[in-house]
Amino acid sequence: MNYPIADLHCDLLSFLAAIPHADAFAKDQIACAFPWLKEGGVRMQVMAIYTNVDASSMRMAGKQAKIFHDLLRKEEKTVTKFDSDFLKKETSDGRIGIIASVENAAGLGTEKATWPEIYKQFDSMLVTVGQLAYIGLTHHTENRFGGGNYVEGVGLKEDGKRLLDYMAGKKIPIDLSHTSDLLAEGILNHIDRHHLPIPVIASHSNFRALWDHKRNLTDEFAQEIINRGGIIGVNFLREFLDRDVPERLFEHILHGIKLSEDAICFGADFFYTKNFPDQSRLPFYFPLAENAGKYPSILESLSQNLSESQLRKLASVNVFNFYQKLWS
Repeated sequence: MNYPIADLHCDLLSFLAAIPHADAFAKDQIACAFPWLKEGGVRMQVMAIYTNVDASSMRMAGKQAKIFHDLLRKEEKTVTKFDSDFLKKETSDGRIGIIASVENAAGLGTEKATWPEIYKQFDSMLVTVGQLAYIGLTHHTENRFGGGNYVEGVGLKEDGKRLLDYMAGKKIPIDLSHTSDLLAEGILNHIDRHHLPIPVIASHSNFRALWDHKRNLTDEFAQEIINRGGIIGVNFLREFLDRDVPERLFEHILHGIKLSEDAICFGADFFYTKNFPDQSRLPFYFPLAENAGKYPSILESLSQNLSESQLRKLASVNVFNFYQKLWS
């Protein structure tokens, strides 16, 4: 099934920034290499600016923003900017629309950065990449803004509130994919208490009701995102689906569509796996979802349960509708 695909999360930028001789066109290096994206019919791809929580995080984020900017300039036959103009085009010229995001706000501010430095980093990043698809305050661990999904008892910190206040009105969604439950709750409460115009999404998250993992959304948080007009990208990583049953990917997608067929999309989370320290995670992806070329066969499998309209919404319509509304 060759519907255009929109995907809310891949880690091509951190791969290009951190791995010697990294090649965005090498299918044997990373599952979201450009040829895989082309093979899978990907029309829109979010590229995360990912950093660890350490002293180099702002520098690494800046490096990835520059790589994103250079991809648009140097690979203009392959990629183009995903923005409001892209959404207005009736037909595709075959190029992939790309947009950056921030996965872990440590890239906007190290633990010791001053607020003038954080504001400067934030603003310069927007100048470099043009727009952000979303910002996630944390990754797995804790930082100055709040608690990540593997952290107990740490919610939204004062610096997190201040960053949310600075995001407000900039048409950048906040991403709940890597928050602790306490942080997700704190973000929603802060937005509501101060009437902040910040959309809420989960860019690459599955459902805890199906697979009890801290990285997955409770139905309560999923419904909160849906009620606020947000979108949820289903993650392809085996660790967050079910370690043994490949078809659980379809169950997570169908569960999300049952919650709202207008909110569910793809957030595959393809990243460079060859240097990963925890060998117990191998293989990271089941064969049916092991690279970005697999979208057509995934949709084909789902066609037994979903209508053509639902398949199109999942493939890209929900993502395009969300950003069209956000940017209009």
